Amino acid sequence: MRALILNCTLKPSPKSSSTEAFAKALEGQLKTEGCSVEMVRLVDLNIKPGVTTDEGEGDDWPGVHDKIMSADIVVMATPTWMGQASSVCQRALERMDGMLSETDDTGRPAAFGKVGGVIITGNEDGAHHIVGTTCQALIDIGFTIPGHSWAYWHLGPGPGPDYTETDEGHDYADRVARNAARNLAGLARVLKPETYPVPESGE
Repeated sequence: MRALILNCTLKPSPKSSSTEAFAKALEGQLKTEGCSVEMVRLVDLNIKPGVTTDEGEGDDWPGVHDKIMSADIVVMATPTWMGQASSVCQRALERMDGMLSETDDTGRPAAFGKVGGVIITGNEDGAHHIVGTTCQALIDIGFTIPGHSWAYWHLGPGPGPDYTETDEGHDYADRVARNAARNLAGLARVLKPETYPVPESGE
């Protein structure tokens, strides 16, 4: 099985990313479950605005799209800013909108048979809101969301240390992330595109 973690931090490499650090708890368990895992820091790429798979010259999204299409598991990893997912996460979801018009040879949407999850860091509440909006977008695209397939870490509202600057809250959040990884891998083992019927055509 292949897993892809899209790190939607606002911090370009080589800056430390708390979102990446927390996502590694999930990444480690995915590897234990037998998955090969790749993590991509999207802010390092030129992801043009738009809602298609290829927005033209200089656009790095087509390469990310290829990784998504090769993956069985796709995890959106995002910090919390002003109670929302990062703008990088939102842009990635907007670009994934292009998958709505993509199907396999049978007519099934391109994301059928893939599972999705969410990892969230931040010092503000808003994690449940981000889970809801991000998972809804993934569902719209065609991903299947397992039960308990998300995890978050934060220390409550207001400013505070980053995940990488404190050990507070790690035990619980990391355990939830490992359980999310188990559920993602568990469903990915049995879910196939043909699990879903071919949608009716409007033609």
